Amino acid sequence: MLNEPLYAPYKIAALVEVLAEQGISAEDCLEGSGVRPDQIYDASILTSVRQYATVCKNAIALSTDPATPFKVGGRLHLSAYGMYGYALMSCLSLRDYFKLGVKYHSLATPTLKIDWTEYPDRAVWSFPDAFISSPSRELREFIVEQQFTQHVTHLQDVAGHSCPPLKACFSYPAPAHAAIYSDYIGCPCYFDQEACELVYDSAILGQQPQLAHKLTAKLLQNMCDRLIGQSKVSVGVAGEVYQVLMSKPGVFPDMEGVADALKMTSRTLRRRLEAEGTSFVAITDDVRCSLALEYLRTTQMSTDDIAMLLGFSDGANFRRALKRWTGKAPSELRK
Repeated sequence: MLNEPLYAPYKIAALVEVLAEQGISAEDCLEGSGVRPDQIYDASILTSVRQYATVCKNAIALSTDPATPFKVGGRLHLSAYGMYGYALMSCLSLRDYFKLGVKYHSLATPTLKIDWTEYPDRAVWSFPDAFISSPSRELREFIVEQQFTQHVTHLQDVAGHSCPPLKACFSYPAPAHAAIYSDYIGCPCYFDQEACELVYDSAILGQQPQLAHKLTAKLLQNMCDRLIGQSKVSVGVAGEVYQVLMSKPGVFPDMEGVADALKMTSRTLRRRLEAEGTSFVAITDDVRCSLALEYLRTTQMSTDDIAMLLGFSDGANFRRALKRWTGKAPSELRK
């Protein structure tokens, strides 16, 4: 999954630009990445998370400026993210922005896992782990610094005004350059914390983004949903599982059946899916949800018939699952 070329090279381009300002050549920045200097602005070129990580490692070795990852994060405005970025900018509230940021994160050259939780008084972005397998301490901190600054930049792009966090928490000890963290992130920063988190006042969640537009938001979110669907069935072992489950809608083999189809044991399949950050249950739910939405929006089948096609024992179980997946009843989704 880390080696799959799925992403435009905008993050690589931003990093090369920041290093160029320090007198470091593009060739040196890109050494070992498989990306040429003439490709970083080519919209037809796709790169992988692993290639971006290689350029980050080069930056760590070449740059003497500890602000490099912060400067890259500040340069990565949402307009660089194509459809994904404009979908976020047009959403109808900052709460929707938080939700969609997580939902569509896989479209954005993800180097960290992200999540968010709403509490009565605060909204918290959390960053549970790095996608990069066994990153060095320096690479992990570089990625976290870039990601935190990037999140602050994105929220400002969406809100249309400065919207700094209440505080930023880091799970690692304060580095030598800890004093500059607050300069770029715009809030008090705390180290040796339980988790990496960006904490915002929950009062901002009801604010309307500057470019909010109901029709545009719907159109772009639909496009993002399709893009995610295409990427799911094309990458890694998870993609192979999606293909098996989608090949015969209405027939849902269990994990052993899918493992047999992929010529591996169920134990191996479970382990490889865990390594890609997912599970057989999660994929099965995702396939069922995607098919349910398609059936509800494009056919007049009854919910009982759809339930049967999706392998549910009855319509009531299907309706409960649909509510859990989407927060809506079948009648609402049909509208």
